[in-house]
Amino acid sequence: MTKSAYERAGVDITAGNRAVDLMREAVRSTYGPEVLLGIGAFGGLFDASRLQAMRSPVLVGSTDGVGTKTVVAAALGSYGTIGQDIVNHCVDDILVQGAEPLFFMDYVAAPKLDPQMIADVVRGVATACRAAGCAILGGETAEMPGVYAPGEMDLVGTIVGVVERDAIIDGSTIVPGDVLIGLCSSGLHTNGFSLVRSIFGPDRWKETVPSFGRTLGVALVAPHRSYLPIFRQLRDAVTVKGMAHITGGGFIENIPRILPDACSVVVDRQAWQVPELFQMIEREGQVPHDEMYRVFNMGIGMVVVLSVEDAETALSLLPEALPIGEVVAVDDQPERVRLT
Repeated sequence: MTKSAYERAGVDITAGNRAVDLMREAVRSTYGPEVLLGIGAFGGLFDASRLQAMRSPVLVGSTDGVGTKTVVAAALGSYGTIGQDIVNHCVDDILVQGAEPLFFMDYVAAPKLDPQMIADVVRGVATACRAAGCAILGGETAEMPGVYAPGEMDLVGTIVGVVERDAIIDGSTIVPGDVLIGLCSSGLHTNGFSLVRSIFGPDRWKETVPSFGRTLGVALVAPHRSYLPIFRQLRDAVTVKGMAHITGGGFIENIPRILPDACSVVVDRQAWQVPELFQMIEREGQVPHDEMYRVFNMGIGMVVVLSVEDAETALSLLPEALPIGEVVAVDDQPERVRLT
């Protein structure tokens, strides 16, 4: 069959249509009655009538990507895991302000579309969206030869959620004496992969690491954890003063984003056992110890700030939660986060 001019230029419209056909059922599996028009429409339609039952609903939106984790995932054929990554990352980003997700939209780009690969990514997206009670309202699949090198891809997501205005978590009530509670991560989550790939080349990704009980590659692409189920437990039992999602920038950059000007924090690095994967990165990459806490989550994916009394309740409610530090008054030290 003679190729069309567009195909000769590197874009296969038929492949794009095939990808949509393969993902259609996965996307529809996330629909509730609120979705009036979804896949195939120029714009997704979401019935917002339920917001009328809220006193003062505030929409919360966020956009993020999974970065160069796509390189490892593509090499291993682990496309479903990065689909989960992008949803859970976005869910956690709006969760820190107390928002519940409403709908999600994804963007997948590659130099040449592989319909099965795209469908696997979106199935991963759908898996995480169903777990979060979040609809996939739409998305974009882009074939972009000349922009991405062969074998590369990009994955970005946008999420919209809602929170009552008087339930917004903004850190404004944080005071010295409050406690930092750490919630365990599931691995690297979605940041630091450019550094990791400079330390562990593709020849290492299929290497079995005895202390992991799995290959290095499988450990690297473990899906980003969603903290939505834990938040729902906490919200019903305590007053959450602040939450910091430990993503790019690690502890050093993310915790100060929720602190009042008069507050800083002290993080006790002896309070938890840093997982072996991070120790391996530090050791083999000869990464300075303090830099590790500015790049990676080091085994703590979410930090929750609570009063002393509520911290005791949270620790009894959540066996995995750990007290990892405290809020202190700002002093003459320039650091907002002190690691001890």
